[in-house]
Amino acid sequence: MTKITLVDDEPLLLRTLAMHFEGRGFTVAAYESADAALAGGLADGDTDLLITDLRLPGIDGLELLRRIVEQRPGMPVIIMTAFYDMESTIAAMHGGAIEFIPKPVDIARLDAAVDLALMRAKDFVTLSAPVATSPLLGKSPAMADIFRRIALVAQTRTSVLILGESGTGKEVVARAIHAAGAQRDQPFLAVNCAALVETLLESELFGHARGAFTGAHAATRGKVDAAGQGTLFLDEIGELSLPMQGKLLRLLEAREFSPVGSTEVRRANARFIAATNVDLAERVSQGRFREDLYYRLDVFPIRMPPLRERRGDIPLLAEHLLGRVSQEVGKPIRQISNEALDTLKTHDWPGNVRELENVLTRAAVLARGELIAAVDINPRAPGGTEPHHSEAPLCSLRELETKHVARVLAATGWHKGKACEILGVSRTRLERRIRDAGLKAPGKA
Repeated sequence: MTKITLVDDEPLLLRTLAMHFEGRGFTVAAYESADAALAGGLADGDTDLLITDLRLPGIDGLELLRRIVEQRPGMPVIIMTAFYDMESTIAAMHGGAIEFIPKPVDIARLDAAVDLALMRAKDFVTLSAPVATSPLLGKSPAMADIFRRIALVAQTRTSVLILGESGTGKEVVARAIHAAGAQRDQPFLAVNCAALVETLLESELFGHARGAFTGAHAATRGKVDAAGQGTLFLDEIGELSLPMQGKLLRLLEAREFSPVGSTEVRRANARFIAATNVDLAERVSQGRFREDLYYRLDVFPIRMPPLRERRGDIPLLAEHLLGRVSQEVGKPIRQISNEALDTLKTHDWPGNVRELENVLTRAAVLARGELIAAVDINPRAPGGTEPHHSEAPLCSLRELETKHVARVLAATGWHKGKACEILGVSRTRLERRIRDAGLKAPGKA
């Protein structure tokens, strides 16, 4: 009879799971600590499957996993935890866990994981990789699934298609997959398919021979070649022209390409990760995207949820982003009020995490002292206009703009690079505005 060992320091959950699996016909051994399980002969016993919590008193779940993989490499392990994040998920999956189940436990999902684990037990392979620090954050079930999918696909060379609205962190996911994979020491190169005209994009990807076009005074290596065995990230893949789609299809299918102006055929060894914020299936139906390329890309899709679908993650994201924002604006912002967080959680965030960071940056500029208050938060203000702190005399838009520019410059200590980033203007435009308004840095005549 198949034996399952359960390890969890929550007695009620432990008893509930033990009764459930006994009801399914399994033999069950239950322990409230890893030390007790090991003392009970887990490492050298007849257990067929281990289900363990991640955080345990004494030896934690990851250390227990390491010991079991070392002593019983063929035994499948399922990790459960209420404290999941990108790093712990990757550590568990790459450390040898066959599945990662967030708490509160969905019993149907756990049953499915157990059945699959037992079915795959003979073919189970452990692949070890160090954990990469990632800016991906979230405690929502949607993000738990993202972490799991990243951990799984990072162990392979499979092509990945990342879907999601602008600002959801698609490139962050691509970098996390690369950093968690075996080729993490190889290059990660990104190409924005919408940022270049077709001729330049082809040269950017495949390189070009000397004399291939006007100005091509020397042969240039493309990013497909430069990526080596690393990762090539193709952002905004939905914006490719149909001719470029055909060339990309050849690259993905045959793993071959030729530099522009050359008949030489070269081999592509990189992993390809693509991303888009458009519905590729709809574009296929419209004849704007090749169906064969769509299916070649859509091998392992990862959908990034918009921020409005995971509002519970906003406080965690805000806390993380404030550290970076504080450095950028040169102010020691250390706290955000509960009222300000409530304001953030009611917004729909069409610009997602990128918009959240911009709103926090503006709020940090407006904040008095080390606390961002609700009055400093105005996510609905187009262009980041300042919230009304008090009634003020009416003035022209030009005067209001000058006051805002002066305030941003003062808040950044007249660091023009940071001011341009906050204001969303070029250095030339900022210099012209300073000159026209007659603004002077402190200490300058």
